[in-house]
Parts: sequence; C-alpha cells; structure tokens
Amino acid sequence: MSEISGPHQNVPALPHDAPPPKRKKGRGGRIFTTILVLGLAGGGVYGYRLYSERTAEPPDVNDVSAASARQQSELVDQEDMRIMQIRAKQESDLAGGGAAAQQARSPRMLNSANGRTLMLPQRREPYYVAELAKLAGEDFQKQSDGSYLLRVNVVVAGGGKLILQSSTGPLTIRMRSVPGSFTSIVSTGGNVKINGSAQNPVHITSWNEGTHKPDTRVEDGRAYIRAIGGSFSMTHAEISDLGFWSGRTGGIALTGSDRPDSTAERSVAAVPPRAVALPNGTREPTRGGRDEVEVGLAGKAGRTMTFSVPAASLVTGTIDQSTFRNNAYGVFVTAANQTRLTNSTITGSLVHGVLLHRFAKNATIENTKVSGSRGDGFVLSRGTEGVRITNCTSDDNGGNGFTLNGQPFAEGPSASGEATKAFGQNLVSSSIAKNNGHYGFEVLGGDDIAIQNSRVVGGQMGIVAREKAMRVHIAGNQVRDADRQGIVLRDGVQNATVSGNIITDSRTALYIRDSSGAIRGNTVQSATRHAITLKGKVEGAVITGNTFSGSGRGATDLDRAVGSYQSKDNNTMNWNETVGLKTWLKRIFKPMNVIWGGVFTLVIISVFRSRNAGLRIGRIGVHPYEQQRQLEERPVRLLRHDAQKEPIHR
Repeated sequence: MSEISGPHQNVPALPHDAPPPKRKKGRGGRIFTTILVLGLAGGGVYGYRLYSERTAEPPDVNDVSAASARQQSELVDQEDMRIMQIRAKQESDLAGGGAAAQQARSPRMLNSANGRTLMLPQRREPYYVAELAKLAGEDFQKQSDGSYLLRVNVVVAGGGKLILQSSTGPLTIRMRSVPGSFTSIVSTGGNVKINGSAQNPVHITSWNEGTHKPDTRVEDGRAYIRAIGGSFSMTHAEISDLGFWSGRTGGIALTGSDRPDSTAERSVAAVPPRAVALPNGTREPTRGGRDEVEVGLAGKAGRTMTFSVPAASLVTGTIDQSTFRNNAYGVFVTAANQTRLTNSTITGSLVHGVLLHRFAKNATIENTKVSGSRGDGFVLSRGTEGVRITNCTSDDNGGNGFTLNGQPFAEGPSASGEATKAFGQNLVSSSIAKNNGHYGFEVLGGDDIAIQNSRVVGGQMGIVAREKAMRVHIAGNQVRDADRQGIVLRDGVQNATVSGNIITDSRTALYIRDSSGAIRGNTVQSATRHAITLKGKVEGAVITGNTFSGSGRGATDLDRAVGSYQSKDNNTMNWNETVGLKTWLKRIFKPMNVIWGGVFTLVIISVFRSRNAGLRIGRIGVHPYEQQRQLEERPVRLLRHDAQKEPIHR
C-alpha cells in the first residue's frame, strides 16, 4: 500500500478497488422532514390568516336571544297602546264638543304613559317642515350641519296631510333613537308625503345622540314610520337604519285594516229596488246590495231605511325612486289596495326585503332590487291577491329570492272563522333570483300563480311549487346552477304547467313528487343525475316534447312513480348514461367479491413475506441460522468391551 506525500503524509491511500465510503444514513429523511414541517407551518399560518380575515356570516333571521325577543315584543305592545290612546283622546275630544273639541281641531302636544306625541289634526292646508319646526319647538330643530333632529312622536290624524320636502337643497331628518326612547311618524287615516327630487332628495334615518351615529341596535327599539289607513307616498328618498321586531314597526310600514273604522251612515239618495235569489229558489225585492243594507223599522210594517256600509280602512301607497338600507323590513305592506313600489333598491334588511302581508291586493312592484336580506327578498304571504312583480331582482338573500304563499287561513273550522279558500292570481315575470340561500322561487299553496320569463342562478333549488298549489304556471324561465333540483312540483300540486323552460347544470332538472301537471317543451342541459324524476303519486302527469341532455344514471327516473302517467316524444339522444361512483362501488363490493378478494390478498402478502430477500420481523437481510454455532468435530471412536469368558458351571 502506497502512502500519500505532501502535507498529509503518513496517511495511507485507499486501494483502487476499495469501496466508496458509505453515506451517512438518515440525511435524506431529515431533509424531507424539515421541508414537511416548514410546509405545514407555512400552510397553517396562511390558513389562520384567511380565517381571521374572513367576512363574518350574517346572523340568521331568527337568531335573536329570548331576552331580546321579549323586550322588543313588549315595546311593540307599548307602541300599539300609545297610538290607541292618542287616537281615542283625539276622537273623544272631537265628539264631546265645546272647548275640548276646539283644542282638538288645532295641533297640540299630547302625553301618554309611553311618551309625548305631537298631534296634527285634520285641516285643508298641509303641514310642511317649517311649520313642524314651529309646532314642535325644541323637539324638531335644525342642526348645525343642516339636518333636523326629531325628538318627539308625530301623529297625522285623518284628514291631515304632512309633506316632508325641501326646495332649497337635500332634506335630512334624523329621528331620535337612544336606549329606552325612540320616535316615530305615524298617520292614522291621514296623508304622508315624503316628496324628494333628483336634485333635492330626502334622507331619513335613526339617530343616537350619544354616539352621533345612526342607531344600529334593535334590542331597545328603534325609530320607524308607519301609515295606518289613509295614503302614503314617497319619491327620491333614502331610508336607513329604521325599525325593529314587527312589520308595523319595521321601518316603512303601510298598514290598513280589513274592517271599517267608522259606522254605517244612512243613504241620502234613494236606492232602486232589485230582486235577489234566496236559497229556496224564490226571489225577493230589496234595496240592499254589496255596499248597502236595508233595515226594516220595528213596529212599522213596510217602512224601511237604507244605510251605506263603510269600506274597509285600507291603505294606499306609492314608493318610487327610493333607497332602503339596513332597516328591519325594507317595505312592509298589509291591508292595502293598489300599492305601487317602483324603481327602488333595498339592501341589508334584518328580516325580509319586501313583505306584502295579509289583504294586500292589486299591488304592483316593478324595477326593484332586493339584496343582502337575512330572510327572503320578496314575500307575498297568505291573503295577498292580484299582485304583479315585473323586472325585479333578488340576490344574495339568506332565504328565498321570491316567496309566494297562497295557502288559506284555515283548513277547517277555526275560532276566528277564517275562510278556507286559497289565494292567488299573483304573477312574477321578467325577474331575476340569484345566489339566494334557499330557493330562487317558492310557491306555497294558492291558486293561479304564474312565474314567467324569469331567470334563476344558484340556490339549493331553482323554482319550487308545493303545499297543494293549484294551477301553477312555470313557463319560459331559465334555471342554472341549482345545487339539487331545477324545477320542482311536490306535496300535492295539481294541474300545474311547466313549459318552455331551460334548466342547466343541475343534478336533477325536473322533479315531480306526489303531484301532477303537464311538463312540455322544456330543455335540460348538463344534468348530472337525471333529467326528470317522477316519485310517488303522479296520476295524470304528462311529460312530452322535452329535450334532455347531460350525463348520469339515466335521463328519466320513473321507477318510483305510482299511478298512470304519459311520457312520450322526449328527445334523449344527447344523454350520456353513466354509472356513478356509489353505484359502481355497490356493483364491485358484493359479499362474495369481498371474501374472495380478502383470500387473494392474504395469499399475495404471504408470497412476498416468504421471499429470502424480503424483510423479516426484527431483522434486515440476515440469514436465520447465521448466528448458530457449528458443533465440534471429534474423531469417531469405537467402544469395545473385552471381557473374559467365565466358565459355565453346571
């Protein structure tokens, strides 16, 4: 072996055929572990940053504590009591005559257990902002920034008219709303006009004097505006941060009554007699009618008097070119006739955007957008009839985009004696429901409901009709990206018509369960499970002339249908029938297949474990008898025993 000369003398040189030095074991593993730990740490930091900076989900519409619910409902009761006391005081003074009646005919301040109220009684001339400032004194004064701060409740009596407008610039009214006290503007049969313009809009909001900001807490009540009967109109106005808890205190509320608020009066003009049919088939002459009643005088045979029946105290309202922001309800309407809501925007409502409650009839809603409500966008609740919604948009709401509830008030005898008829004749056309949390459109019962030429994007389902709805017309709509089903008829829907719709990118495009109707001329594109499913009692259903395309288990799912139905002339040429993962797994993992698969797996594992070059438990490439010692080899020795033969004694 040669030696290396130079500074490293006496270091023996390795022979040419010597193996290279072995690499230190574990170095690659440590590098991999370091990279893995750093990656996990970086990913965790990034994920935490995204989580901490995420936008908080809005609370649910019913996410209210029990204490808050109790407090707010009590405040609503107190407001109802205050208004009834003020109305009773005003009407009592007018009916009593004398000095009290004289005072009641002039604006005055009235006190009640629940606050002070400025009463504006009937008169020919309207009340304007300037006069309101004089009448309220310190309770309605102009601030340094040009706005007005309202510190007292205002009631406009029947025959009175309040006009809020400004010809010199924008008008801003801040309604005092602090913990324990808030103000309101209420008309009881009067006329309220919020009359802004494009150049001089009207801004109305709640105001907390302590924080110098709008009141965003509803637990202790909040300022609101309400019309009880009479008329209400608003144009070019911005309404924000008003209302709490109930519809009638929800922000902007138009509330009437289905019962008259006055007594019958004797008809001055003579009413011509006419004949009416009686149940027994005979006809009887009378001067009574739909708006009159004939009364016979006691003890005076043949003498009658005719009285006019007072009309229901319905409210009428017009809202145009207005914006509603962060109110409890955007717009609440009940017991109203011919209400118009047009060209307006409603955002961030705590409950619903637009709610038409009981006995709201013949309303028109056009070119209005609702977004960001915790509840539904547009709601037509039970008792609404003859409503037309056109060119409206409902997006990013927590519930449905549009809800149309036509169910009857009762299904049998009830304590209040409500009618059992369904409500309807409502129409939604040329509208958009986009990315709402529940459904795009939901029809709950009713008769003669139509959804036409509208567009639905996203949501759990596109258009859903259920709860025994009758004569529902769903035509010419586009439904896209619904998570589950596109158009649904279920739970007793009868005589429905679904035609000319285009359903794209839904798991099941058309879903019919325990319902019947005519499904004609619809186009299904990119369905991923079925184009149409029939389930339950579908007696009388007709599916014809539809075009189905997509891929999934089958274009039609009819195996669970019960009853006679027709399915013909449907085009399924572009349907690609595939087997889903779940079905594939069911086919593969049958009991016998699992057993034999386990047997073959054990055999394969045993083969690999039995190989000599393979690994053994506790050893790495070591021969099993390597440590055994070889026995010592010794020469073989022959063992002999030479014994003398002993004599045999006989």
